Amino acid sequence: MGLLRLVLGDQLSAGIAALQDLDPARDVVLMAEVMGECTYVPHHKQKLVLVLSAMRHFAAELAARGVRLDYIRLDDPANTGTLTGEVARAMARHRPTGLVATFPGEWRVLEAMRGWEEALGLPVEIREDSRFLCPLPRFRRWAQGRRQLRMEFFYREMRRETGLLMDADAAPVGGQWNYDAENRRRLERGVVPPPPRRTPPDAVTREVMDLVESRFPANFGTLDAFAWPVTAEEAQAALEDFIAARLARFGDYQDAMASGEPVLFHALVSTSLNLGLLTPRACCEAAEAAFRAGRAPLNAVEGFIRQILGWREYVRGLYWLKMPDYAATNALEATRPLPWSWWGGETRMNCLKQVVRQTRDLAYAHHIQRLMVTGNFALLAGLDPAPVNEWYMAVYADAFEWVELPNTHGMALHADGGVIASKPYAASGAYINRMSDYCRGCAYDVKAATGPDACPMNALYWDFLARHERRFGGNPRLAMPLRALRAMPPAKREALRAQAAAFLAGPEMRPEA
Repeated sequence: MGLLRLVLGDQLSAGIAALQDLDPARDVVLMAEVMGECTYVPHHKQKLVLVLSAMRHFAAELAARGVRLDYIRLDDPANTGTLTGEVARAMARHRPTGLVATFPGEWRVLEAMRGWEEALGLPVEIREDSRFLCPLPRFRRWAQGRRQLRMEFFYREMRRETGLLMDADAAPVGGQWNYDAENRRRLERGVVPPPPRRTPPDAVTREVMDLVESRFPANFGTLDAFAWPVTAEEAQAALEDFIAARLARFGDYQDAMASGEPVLFHALVSTSLNLGLLTPRACCEAAEAAFRAGRAPLNAVEGFIRQILGWREYVRGLYWLKMPDYAATNALEATRPLPWSWWGGETRMNCLKQVVRQTRDLAYAHHIQRLMVTGNFALLAGLDPAPVNEWYMAVYADAFEWVELPNTHGMALHADGGVIASKPYAASGAYINRMSDYCRGCAYDVKAATGPDACPMNALYWDFLARHERRFGGNPRLAMPLRALRAMPPAKREALRAQAAAFLAGPEMRPEA
């Protein structure tokens, strides 16, 4: 017997580090569906189906290549329910000389892995995950000694190192590093986004859907619209569909929101990237090739590459640099419980209703919906970061802690005190009205800050600034709204405070059951 090689559910790449130098004649690959990974947060039904179906398809591909496989199904009567338990059972079955694993995506899994060598009495090798474009030691070198860890400067270094969107003279294509200012258009009337390519469930996926419905009937979400790619071939087809049909207008409308248009011009590749069905380099190179061929404008291609090469790599590096203490920070001392409406309860706020219902039906919302609707509301209302982070982890099909936690905890909630963002992304109803049509169908008046039908975002926004006025008083990026706050007559400030307090004490903020 040779080595036992572990492949996790988000490591479904043929070239994953744990499978490099595999000896098919002697080594065994272990894959395990375990209840512990299915229940550490109450995952959306679509996320459970996505991961389990993708694992089964990947296992079948390995077996077809002649790889010796030890695959544990969730409904196996002997299943221990934990990753550690299944590794121990596999060690006893196969008596390998050691175990090889790839660096995981979550701190809790790494902590478990680090205990296996002593517990099992065999060598355990944890290899760097080579799928990422910035190895963790490289990120630590970049971060060392820096007073601020801003993504933009990291992104520029990654552009230079990879050569993506760079001219021969080592200057950025077009003369600018970042075209974000050109990517903020509202969806105009008459602009109709093309529907994305759907991947209908095959027999394997339908079997997993039945398993999930029977084992997790009370979990959030529906399976009716499940159409996520579950193989590398399907993921590649979805990427090509985006490049051909939506990339050209992705830049212009990447911050837009519209009723009945959950995808707009977004790529829908994050699930495939985070499972390992696509590589970040392949996605970036496909987008760059479209630009070089004249099929997509620079603002769209740069915006897409920045999300992957810049933001995705940056938040992974930051997660592993700052964990485990990062998750426990609560710089704004937010303590309010999560409202029941976030699990499908009724709300009169159309923006929240749209995003929560879309999330329930698709296990998906694009980054502005997450940041500037649910995230902004959680920030303004002072929701406790821990249950908010758990909610984001639970409801989105692409959520794994290395990518979810920095985005939610740092970017949306400012709970890290400014490690990621130099200012909190706080906004009143005016922002949502500017970037969407949500306010048109709302019971609240987005132009009113006080009164029975006033948009709650408005009073909550000013109340948030007032609560944290001292903390952000020296922040130049908040100087303008803070000047406006200080110029308000005392009676107006008190009316806004009372309006916010009444909403926070009202039925829309009923805690989750």
